[in-house]
Amino acid sequence: MSPTGTIEQIQEGAHGVDAGASQAPEVGLARRLLGRYHVTGAFWFRFHQWGVRILPSWAVGPVILLFTTFFFLCLRRIRRAIADNLEAVLGPCSWAARQRRIWRTMWNHAWCNSERYERLSTDRSFTVEADGLESWPEGEEMDRGLVLVTAHVGAWDVGSYLPRATERRHVHVVREQEMDEEAQEFIEALYRERTADHFTTHFSRDNPALGAVLLSALRRGEIVGLQGDRAATTGRTVPAEILGYPLRLPAGPAALARAGGCPAVPVFCFREGRRRYRISIRPPIVPNPDVEQEGDLERITNALAAEISWAIRHRPHQWFCFRALWA
Repeated sequence: MSPTGTIEQIQEGAHGVDAGASQAPEVGLARRLLGRYHVTGAFWFRFHQWGVRILPSWAVGPVILLFTTFFFLCLRRIRRAIADNLEAVLGPCSWAARQRRIWRTMWNHAWCNSERYERLSTDRSFTVEADGLESWPEGEEMDRGLVLVTAHVGAWDVGSYLPRATERRHVHVVREQEMDEEAQEFIEALYRERTADHFTTHFSRDNPALGAVLLSALRRGEIVGLQGDRAATTGRTVPAEILGYPLRLPAGPAALARAGGCPAVPVFCFREGRRRYRISIRPPIVPNPDVEQEGDLERITNALAAEISWAIRHRPHQWFCFRALWA
């Protein structure tokens, strides 16, 4: 395939032509009525960051307890989605156990989200340890780019900081666009102000040439970090299995690795305690240029799906998918 065709393949993985199943929270009349005060709206983003910034560290826990309980009671659709998805990991359970699963997942999400704001808005220290560093490419492989692929498990953007601890290469982190335009502007400004100069944060729908930008970065030997578990509603997808169930996943990570001729390294960041995280680096998945392109994309994507399934099983209550996948 020509270089132009390769870039188009990557672009389709991010924005393209086939319908994929979005995993964003299901919204409806409540969002239209509440606007910026809906759970996906800008008010809660700003309020959360403001609260974390002004509260002393010891007060964050009690406030998280309060708001987790509040959202647990209010977010009926999200409660049902969390419980339905967790049945694929943990199996069926009683009504009471189902509520405990939901609350525990919401509680973990609140902590990960709050500590994201702490990291971006305060000078409080974090401890980040790593497992699997033996899987990190070495020698001549370090001259090539790397595609770090993660999922909505734990605090994935903390994991994007790992390369700086092991080598000095520029890192491009691709984040999803927020559902609310004002919330998107707030998050974009926050990352722009607080991330270091060796990081560039891209948003998945703000640049029609994003695929070309990322491919150029890989060819310069830089690192690209992105999520591999959530297909956009218009993104090109590949059939795969998560937890033994069929689910179409975005083609972008595999297409990017193949076009760049570099490995895709699954990386997951699990919350271990108060401002403590453990990064798990999994074995790299190497493209095979001798295999027909579509078959290789499917092979890479299914290998990534197996690693995502491992991460979900490892920390099921840190799997933050708020739309029922198999209902």
